[in-house]
Amino acid sequence: MLQISVDHTAPRWRNHGRNSKADAAARLMTDETRLSTSAGPARPADSLAALIARAGGGDGKKPPVDRWNPPFCGDIDMAIHEDGSWSYMGSPIGREALVKLFASVLRKDEDGCHYLVTPVEKVRIRVADAPFLAVEMHSLGQGDSRTLTFRSNVGDVVAAGPENPLRFRLDEENDGLVPYVLVRGRLEARLTRPLLYDLAELIEEKDGVPGVWSGGAFFPLPEGALGGTERGGADQS
Repeated sequence: MLQISVDHTAPRWRNHGRNSKADAAARLMTDETRLSTSAGPARPADSLAALIARAGGGDGKKPPVDRWNPPFCGDIDMAIHEDGSWSYMGSPIGREALVKLFASVLRKDEDGCHYLVTPVEKVRIRVADAPFLAVEMHSLGQGDSRTLTFRSNVGDVVAAGPENPLRFRLDEENDGLVPYVLVRGRLEARLTRPLLYDLAELIEEKDGVPGVWSGGAFFPLPEGALGGTERGGADQS
């Protein structure tokens, strides 16, 4: 059975200016949440630190996970919850830096599943809804000249437009209108409820269809969506 133990005697890593992201990942995983097995062969979850370290990316850019085609190495007990928090084997991953490192090698494939990907392996994790949350929005301009820029809970900043479209889902039972913005690849960020209310104030009509302008593109709302976007309404859970 996999066990997580804290090893306070683990050696410290030195950063010599090369592969700094890989070194940081290895240092965080070794110092804070070292993984070990009490019996049996190694499983994908045993090598989380190595998985991130192999991603490289020491130049500060996100690893090019969309260009990698490694073999599938199984599932690990890691989850991204609806509130944007991450957990491993049921325990919260509280280190923001560690969450960002995992997020940097996250990919959603055509099968709709989410994977942590390196050049040599990929492992599947669970995602309750969207992997990220949009927690801040900035609006510049008016009407069809408006640009909406979003910041995610893991530090991504994207301007909504043709390459990063807004998408709306209608969930009448729970949340009413649920907006998303594409961050990269197939990975989306779900707008928080306060941002939904801010976005609702920017709704305009084009040819009689309500929607939102950003980056020169018009993103229509689904039919019947306006009933769940008003402040102070019944749908504020």
